[in-house]
Amino acid sequence: MDLLHALSLGDLLREHRRSNPLQIACVSGDERFTYRELDDRVNRLSHTFLAAGVGRGDRILWLGQNSHRLLEGLLAAAKLGAIFSPLNWRWSAEELAFALSDAMPTAVLWQQDEIGEQARKARALTKADALWIQHDDPGPEGYEARLTDAEPGDPALEVDPGLPVLALYTGAFGGHPHASLLGHDALLLQGLVVSKVQDVGRESIYLNSGPLFHVATFMTTMATFVWGGTNVFTPRVEAETLCRLIDAERCTGAFVVGPTLQQMVEANADGRYDLSSLRSFRAFPAWDSMTTPDGSPWGRRPGGYGQTELMGLATLSCLGMDATGSHGRPSPLAQVRIVDPEGVEVSAGESGEIVVRGPTVMLGYWRRDALEARRRAGDWHHTGDLGRREEDGSITFIGPAARLIKSAAENIYPVEVERCIAAHPAVAECAVIGKPDPEWGQRVAAIVVLRDGVEADAEAIVEHCRAHIASYKKPREVAFVESLPKRGFAVDHDALDRRFGGGGYPGAAAG
Repeated sequence: MDLLHALSLGDLLREHRRSNPLQIACVSGDERFTYRELDDRVNRLSHTFLAAGVGRGDRILWLGQNSHRLLEGLLAAAKLGAIFSPLNWRWSAEELAFALSDAMPTAVLWQQDEIGEQARKARALTKADALWIQHDDPGPEGYEARLTDAEPGDPALEVDPGLPVLALYTGAFGGHPHASLLGHDALLLQGLVVSKVQDVGRESIYLNSGPLFHVATFMTTMATFVWGGTNVFTPRVEAETLCRLIDAERCTGAFVVGPTLQQMVEANADGRYDLSSLRSFRAFPAWDSMTTPDGSPWGRRPGGYGQTELMGLATLSCLGMDATGSHGRPSPLAQVRIVDPEGVEVSAGESGEIVVRGPTVMLGYWRRDALEARRRAGDWHHTGDLGRREEDGSITFIGPAARLIKSAAENIYPVEVERCIAAHPAVAECAVIGKPDPEWGQRVAAIVVLRDGVEADAEAIVEHCRAHIASYKKPREVAFVESLPKRGFAVDHDALDRRFGGGGYPGAAAG
C-alpha cells in the first residue's frame, strides 16, 4: 500500500483530533463529545473489537437506532480494516436473522430499547458465533463499561482506503436484501461532493433524524464529518423531539420527509421552539415561517438520481438548474451512460438502462458473486434502472426496470411482499401493486387468490405480513379475486393497476 498517498476514514478522524480537538463532533441525548474525545472512544472500541478477534474484512453489525455509538462503530471498523453494517432496526426477527446469517459477523452492537425482543429472537434463529455488546446496557457488560476497561491507544494499523468499510443492505429485489460494499474513498469523496452542493462546513450542525441504515441520511452525515462539523443523533423520528433538538443544538440541517414537516408545524404551533437555525427548502407557509430559506444549490433544487450501490447520488438536480432532464447532471465523480440490453449506448432522447462508473460506485455485493458479475458487466455498474439522456446532456430517471413502490422514504419491492403473502397457507397466488397516496406517495395493495375450499380475510393477510416482514411493507389494502391476469406465465401488473387504481411509481411522471 502506498502510505504517502493513502487516506482512510480512520486517518481523517486522527487529523480531526489534531486540527479540531475541541470542536464538538457528536451529540446524542445528554452526551456530547469533542473530536479528541470521539477519537479516544473509537480507539478503545477498536481494542475491544481486536480482543474479540475482529480483523481485516471482518463484519461488525449495528442492530440499533441512530446513536453516536453507530458512528463510533463505523470509525472503529475503519481503523481495523473491518466492515461496518447498520441493519434496519424496523426489520422483523426473521429478516434480521437472515442478515445475521448472511453477514457472518465477528461482533454485533445491539439495542434493548424498543427492539430487544426481535434482536434476541434473531440471535436465537442463527448460529453466528459473535461478540454481542448491548450498547444501551449501563451494567458491567455494557458498551460504556467495556470502553472504560479497554486499552486507550490508537491501534495504528495500516488500512488500505480501497477496502470496503461500510455495508448497507439494499432493498429486497429478488426476494432478499443484498449488502453493498462501500469503500473509504467512496464515503470521503461523496462527502466532499455533498458538502459542496449543500454548503456543509465546519460550522454545520446536522440532525441525523433519518435512519442511518439508509444512504440518504448517511451522505450528509459523512459530509459533516469530513469537514469537522457536528452530528446530532436522535433514535427515531418524533416531531416534538426534532423541534426540541433543532432549538437546543441550533441545527443547520436535518433529514426530514414531507409528512414529518406537517407534524413538526403542529408540534410547534405555539412557537415554543425556535427553528430559525434550520436551513430548509421551501415547503408551505407555516413551515417556511419557522425555518430559514436554504440558499444552497441543494436547497434551491434538491434531489437527483442515485442508489445505495453508488453511495447515494450519481446525478444532482442542482447541477442542472436550466436542464431539461428532471434529475440534473452527473456528479463530478460519476460517469453515466444510458445503454440498451446489449450494453450499447443509446442516442439522446432514447430510454435505456442507467450505468455508472467512478470512485463512489460500490466495490461489490457481499457474497453475491453472480449478481455482482451481472451488475458490473463491461466494467460499468448496471443499476437496473431506466433513464434517458436529454438533448442538453442532462438525465431523466424513468423508473426501476423491476417495479418499485415508494412510501415516504421507504423502498418497498413488491416481489418481497408477494413472497411473504404466498407463504400464507390459504393463498394460492398473489400480486402486489402500489396505489397513489396523498400523504406517503404510495401505499401497498395486495391482490390475492385463495386456495380452493380455504378461507382468509384481509386482516389475516395483513397480520401474516406484520409477523414476517417489516410493518411498513405490509399491505394497507387486500382484494380477493378468482384469478390474476397473466402475460404468458407472468402476472400482468399493468392490468392490475388499471383495475385496482395502481400508479404513482417512482419516475412515472417523467417517463
